Amino acid sequence: MATEHDLPVTPYAASNIQVLEGLEAVRKRPAMYIGDVGIRGLHHLVYEVLDNSIDEAMAGYCDAINVVIHEDGSVSVQDNGRGIPVDEHPTENRSALEVVMTVLHAGGKFDKDSYKVSGGLHGVGVSCVNALAIRFVATVYRDGAVWQQSYRCGVPEGPVTKLRDMRDDETTGTEIRFWPDGSIFKETDFRFDTLSDRLQELAFLNRGVRIQLEDEREDDEDLRYEEYYSEGGIKEFVEYLDEAREPIIDDTIFISDESGEVPVELAMRYNDSYNKTVLSFVNNINTHEGGTHVSGFRRALTRTLKGYAQKNGMLKKLKFDLSGDDFREGLTAVLSVKVQEPQFEGQTKTKLGNSEVQGTVESLINTQLGRWLEDHPNQAESIINKVVLAAQARAAARKARELVQRKSAFTSGGLPGKLADCSSRNPEESEIYLVEGDSAGGSAKQARDRHFQAILPLRGKILNVEKARLDRILENNEIQNIVTALGTGLTTTEEEFDLSRLRYHRLVIMTDADVDGAHIRTLLLTFFYRQLRPLIEQGYVYIAMPPLYRIQQSKDEYYLWTDDQMREKMAELRANGKAKPSLQRYKGLGEMNPEQLWTTTMNPETRKLQQVSIDDAASADHTFSTLMGDSVEPRRKFIERNAKYATIDV
Repeated sequence: MATEHDLPVTPYAASNIQVLEGLEAVRKRPAMYIGDVGIRGLHHLVYEVLDNSIDEAMAGYCDAINVVIHEDGSVSVQDNGRGIPVDEHPTENRSALEVVMTVLHAGGKFDKDSYKVSGGLHGVGVSCVNALAIRFVATVYRDGAVWQQSYRCGVPEGPVTKLRDMRDDETTGTEIRFWPDGSIFKETDFRFDTLSDRLQELAFLNRGVRIQLEDEREDDEDLRYEEYYSEGGIKEFVEYLDEAREPIIDDTIFISDESGEVPVELAMRYNDSYNKTVLSFVNNINTHEGGTHVSGFRRALTRTLKGYAQKNGMLKKLKFDLSGDDFREGLTAVLSVKVQEPQFEGQTKTKLGNSEVQGTVESLINTQLGRWLEDHPNQAESIINKVVLAAQARAAARKARELVQRKSAFTSGGLPGKLADCSSRNPEESEIYLVEGDSAGGSAKQARDRHFQAILPLRGKILNVEKARLDRILENNEIQNIVTALGTGLTTTEEEFDLSRLRYHRLVIMTDADVDGAHIRTLLLTFFYRQLRPLIEQGYVYIAMPPLYRIQQSKDEYYLWTDDQMREKMAELRANGKAKPSLQRYKGLGEMNPEQLWTTTMNPETRKLQQVSIDDAASADHTFSTLMGDSVEPRRKFIERNAKYATIDV
């Protein structure tokens, strides 16, 4: 981690640390501060610590970050920044390090001389991590010495102590190591892939910063060590997202202005798909809900492309107006802005509210994108042709939707004939099973609790929406049945998507435990991700986990979900001296009678359901385009990398 910083060093000492209020109630109400106490909240702890290191990088004082998942379940984050001040705070009469680690809303982020922009502007991050850790150790390399303080549940075990003098080969920096409190978190097992996705994203957003991730729990070091580094920044981010798609223009368009009050970076290009991927960031925070920066981008994109097309007579034969969606079909874009005092709507930091940012982004893109179009007329023509085709497909989709409305009352309340609906009209207690095939559907109808469980059998494999235009999607019978049963409409049609019309708050995908079942499940997940993504984001989509094995010994029977469970149980039963156990491997849901299906897969008291979540939008988008797109080579590489793990957690 040796590096030399040529930047002039801005004073960063104890006097720069400002205290707003004390640390209270974090352990009593952790979800208020980190979102939840599940697996997402667990990883959020790491992200909060990372924020401090990334803020040092954005300030120009850090270019190397090491993250380690240790064998004992702890995680450490070490950077080569300036190091948190350890001298006495001028008003707190204790070390500034202890103030930062134990006082909520204390940090250098509130002092503009220390950090011009910052991701962790609420200042609650590392102190919250400390409060929610059973043990927490902060080690600082600074002022020619190595300093350390340890804590338990946020309480210092002693004062900041000097361990030793720094060696000549050591640089300044901070290392935070923490052990999450198992009495607070439902799970304390960190996932390498989840952290990997976030670190890859941070490397793209902070070009020139080298980030390493190591997992000491895994024997195979080749599989459990990754390094992330990007010279191209968000241009490489776009190329990563589009790895499995065919571009329709030669270049990735890059627009940048670092000189203004709001530095802006935009990378974008068009591909031959029918989906759009627009990721937006403010100070490295993924703004999932968009905000003023995204509004400025959309307005500028539509205005500039439409103006260029009209100026060059490219829309003369078009008989209808273009919509904003037409300009975004097949678009992959990453927008990153840096704002000194960002105003986020709500506590989740997912939507930017600063009104001045919209005008800044819009003006910059209008100017630089317009110049790019003039300089690249052939590629500009390819983009406009793509926009026109999108508009024509939208018109065809409108006709398809009107036809569907006439044939099946698509939006008038009529339900599909195959749907065995539940009697409850309360969405919060109702669930629908999307079942593979009529045979399994018949068993599920007999097994269900009619009060709150609905069954919709699906015939064969639904359309792969990753490779289909909207008109074909709307014409597909199985998709029509699903959308009609759910009642929300699609997010990509001109009709308003309305989550409040959702008729069931649990959507359970139930397929056979074989290759065809896995394919159908992936097709359905692709459909939900591309066309009904809010259902996944709200936690309404689940995967049923039917057992793979049934073992019977005399009158006793056991259901098992993995090969290891089966082998362990068979060995146990063979050793108990009773009758020889018999083993049945379920090849499909149809092999279970209704009672067995209810007991193992549908009874809320005994079933296993896997909730589908999107921990990282960029990774999910890349995975779906890789698995379900046209390009073979990225899919082959994905399978080679992940074949060992057998399942895909999106």
